[in-house]
Amino acid sequence: MAKKKVPEINGSSMADIAFIALIFFLMVTTMDKEEGIARQLPPIPPEDQKVENQEVNRRNIIQVKINANDRLLAGSQPMDVSQLKDKIKEFMTNPYDDPNLPEKEVKDVKGVGPVPVSKGVISLQNDRGTTYQAYITVQNELVKAINELRDDFAMKTFGKKYSKLTEEQQESVREAVPQRISEAEPKDVRKK
Repeated sequence: MAKKKVPEINGSSMADIAFIALIFFLMVTTMDKEEGIARQLPPIPPEDQKVENQEVNRRNIIQVKINANDRLLAGSQPMDVSQLKDKIKEFMTNPYDDPNLPEKEVKDVKGVGPVPVSKGVISLQNDRGTTYQAYITVQNELVKAINELRDDFAMKTFGKKYSKLTEEQQESVREAVPQRISEAEPKDVRKK
């Protein structure tokens, strides 16, 4: 009995198909782009500007510190990260005009009118031994506090959340509720 010949599959076009599939996937896929933490740096002063020693009122600054053990200190109080957002919101709004909390300055905000704007600044400092997770968690809580304040202001002023406003309205809200987060250089307290 003769062996039956098994027909072969022509594989010469397989390389072409694989190449076309590769090109297709390269064309239709998107690459994720790494993004950092959005922070606005102060503008560069003109070269001819005189350097002034600006005194910052201590009551306008809240220091948020994270140590090497990821423990948090806000103001002069140790606290859990879950309490930080509310502490920052109270600090920035100073609802009862507490003399220990930031001053307010009445500014004429475009499209809104005169608004009391907090002079509060959040100063964040971490230890070199702080974990990245703790640092990002604290950053998120600080930004969340500012975003909630902006949403509150937008709802009172425009009747919509901040994200639903026009670019002009968002600019007015950002002027009325500024995000002032200053990051100090990390310290290495373990060497001391």
